[in-house]
Amino acid sequence: MGTQNPIAPPRAQSAAGGNPTRPRHHTGGVIHENTRHTTRFTVIGNHLTQHRELSLLAIGLGCHIQSLPTGAPTDIKSLAARFKEGATRIAAALRELEAHGYLRRERVRTATGRIITRTVSCNQPGHRRQPVDTDCPAPPQPRPTSTHRPQPRPRKALPAVPQPTQAAATALHEQATDLLSTLRRHDPRLLLSATDTAHLAPGVTAWLEREVTPTAVRHALTADLPADTLRRPAALLAHRLTAQLPPPPPYRTPATPPPVRHALRTCDGCDRAFRAPETETHCRDCRTEALAAPV
Repeated sequence: MGTQNPIAPPRAQSAAGGNPTRPRHHTGGVIHENTRHTTRFTVIGNHLTQHRELSLLAIGLGCHIQSLPTGAPTDIKSLAARFKEGATRIAAALRELEAHGYLRRERVRTATGRIITRTVSCNQPGHRRQPVDTDCPAPPQPRPTSTHRPQPRPRKALPAVPQPTQAAATALHEQATDLLSTLRRHDPRLLLSATDTAHLAPGVTAWLEREVTPTAVRHALTADLPADTLRRPAALLAHRLTAQLPPPPPYRTPATPPPVRHALRTCDGCDRAFRAPETETHCRDCRTEALAAPV
């Protein structure tokens, strides 16, 4: 018998099933050095980070959107300004996320009637909750406002003013309006609106009808005004026009009617013009001479 070589290794034994076993050696792969986050972190599911159909850009963009605070802009223009991939590639990635349920775009009407596009980011597609909670946050909506606007409080009417006769109101209306419109030259606080001027004009006309000069009327309205701000100057002027209204001239009292002014006519005796009723044909001098003449 031949001598066996003691240095040669023994023949390897066959493994069960006929497959030889070989030691496995890992030559690469990621090694994690993890530190627990306590601030500024986002929980993202592996179904997104290891998605088999989404592109790498879509996965990264989805992770970025899920890390944003509620209300942050996620439109194409804003994202293209943030990243260098460009609007076209970002738009395609958004469509991928939308197709797989990670994004949802809704057109909603606000309380003011405006139509806006709301982007909803879902960290677990298919688990939509009603109402939308923090897992699928919605941007803040404008504060609801009532469609019924409160009616403005009616403005208190101005005090009444004296009223002139119809004839005086027609003849002196323009003069009274001009006087009121120039009060602001004496005091800027007396700047009146057209409505206030129309209300006060009859009161000024009543003063002018009583033979008060425009200067005296202006002085009565502008003298000794309060030093503070005039909240309603028209109300103050209306009060003065009423409280300080002077009495009418003596001939305007009910017991003494105003004298009648007759038209001019020509005397039949001397051809001189005189005023008298239509029944008189001669002037006063001719009538006196006729009475003094001997019969």
